[in-house]
Amino acid sequence: MTARITVSLNSHGTVELWLNKEGRDQLVTELQALEEANDHFNLMLPSYGPSDLPLSPVPYRTTDRIVGTAKIMFRPDDWDRTHFPHVLVDAN
Repeated sequence: MTARITVSLNSHGTVELWLNKEGRDQLVTELQALEEANDHFNLMLPSYGPSDLPLSPVPYRTTDRIVGTAKIMFRPDDWDRTHFPHVLVDAN
């Protein structure tokens, strides 16, 4: 079976990831490979060009908006302490 990853915004503005087994396995592999030397990966619709993980252009619900591109970035706390200290503040 072909991997299928669909990223959409639902009618409430919530980001949803829809994955079949193969898509889940590919996403998990990419997530586990993130480290300081490999700090991001891209998800993109095939029509946008090549990416690390291709996204499906077909929404699960007709009211959903498909997300065409996304990037997942690994951010160690020491990098954030130096470059984005505001993200380390407890939001509670």
